[in-house]
Amino acid sequence: MSEWQKKGWRNKPRIQMPDYLDMDALQDVEARLSQYPPLVFAGEARRLKAQLGAAARGEAFLLQGGDCAEAFDQFSADGIRDTFKVMLQMAMVLTYGAKVPVIKVGRIAGQFAKPRSAPTETQGDVELPSFRGDIINELDFTPEARIPNPSKMLQAYTQAAATLNLIRAFSTGGYADVHQVHAWTLGFTEGEKAARYREMANRISDTLDFMKAAGVDSDSAHTLQTVDFYTSHESLLLEYEEALTRVDTTTGKWLAGSGHFLWIGDRTRQPDGAHVEFLRGVQNPIGFKCGPSITPEDLKQLIGILNPKNEPGRITLINRFGAGNVGEHLPKLIRTVAEEGFDVTWVCDPMHGNTIKSASGYKTRPFERVLREVREFFAIHKAEGTIPGGVHFEMTGQDVTECIGGVQAVSEENLSDRYHTACDPRLNASQSLELAFLVAEELSSLREDRQAVAV
Repeated sequence: MSEWQKKGWRNKPRIQMPDYLDMDALQDVEARLSQYPPLVFAGEARRLKAQLGAAARGEAFLLQGGDCAEAFDQFSADGIRDTFKVMLQMAMVLTYGAKVPVIKVGRIAGQFAKPRSAPTETQGDVELPSFRGDIINELDFTPEARIPNPSKMLQAYTQAAATLNLIRAFSTGGYADVHQVHAWTLGFTEGEKAARYREMANRISDTLDFMKAAGVDSDSAHTLQTVDFYTSHESLLLEYEEALTRVDTTTGKWLAGSGHFLWIGDRTRQPDGAHVEFLRGVQNPIGFKCGPSITPEDLKQLIGILNPKNEPGRITLINRFGAGNVGEHLPKLIRTVAEEGFDVTWVCDPMHGNTIKSASGYKTRPFERVLREVREFFAIHKAEGTIPGGVHFEMTGQDVTECIGGVQAVSEENLSDRYHTACDPRLNASQSLELAFLVAEELSSLREDRQAVAV
């Protein structure tokens, strides 16, 4: 394979990317971005890679969650805080169930571009280019709004930098204190419909009380006040990615400076395509989506290109098959990985294969179908004797009504109440935390089974 260059993707077939009309404006934006500081640093990416390697061995568990697509007009400190808060709550519950560290990775500070199923959309008699995310064009259905605008990359960078600044403050400034996080979670379980989760919440309380009595509390243990929190996004807009790619001076390797963890979507994972070419040369941990169309041969070829040295933590396989379809697709991929000796982290994305259109016309995702896919993922790994390494959710800390079901019992009639997403429906704060409790039950059961086998 030829030596990698960060511009090398430009010689490969490109899909799901905009065709900019003003090339001078595009080149000016790329030049300016290439002078900006990277948003993340190589040491952080290496640490995350090591932690993902631990997840592949069952020594950690990945929680990855956040917006389907970040929006410029919904950007606020409160929104960042609320999503960060619910992810901390989810992580605490999952840590208790798994009895291993939970790696917290947000779909945040970079998730601005979205692949689309069609290049255009039609309203009435008017056909226009599809909305591809705020980093590319605008949601308004007008010819002017849908023209790709390269200056939006500068706004995306500014928003990502501000988001990371606030997250780093939250992570180390006391907001992540374990006792405070658990107090928020107890509030959720006080509701009558969440009573089934109260027992686990009470057991967590007992554990914290014991730790305090033993002299291990927030005042004496720095680790109870701070967390590592990483960022991730789909590496879709490669002009943006290339402009923020830098050489790590400590290793001489290239780092994609736009986020700690980048992934390739199910639509852009062509082995000879631009997206695979770009990501094969950066040292970040990377993932790719595995949908129903992927074959064992596809899997072997992609892993061979993206991780030729079989480095632990480098590759995360994000499965997205849809409830009822996991058994048809996942076992053959697991067996292929085992036969080839690949070191990968298996992660379940139960969102993208479970999108339906409601009678009222809203896209939604039924909570029960999301949960069913998670359970099928765990059951198959148990049957195959392999390790489920994490979960990947589209979610928000806000009280939206975009997915139906859960203890809040969001119905199709409720969808219009607070349907704020510009792309795909997200779990709200209550649904996200409920799902964490249910995943924690799966993790606890899995741990008990392993202990029984060991005995």
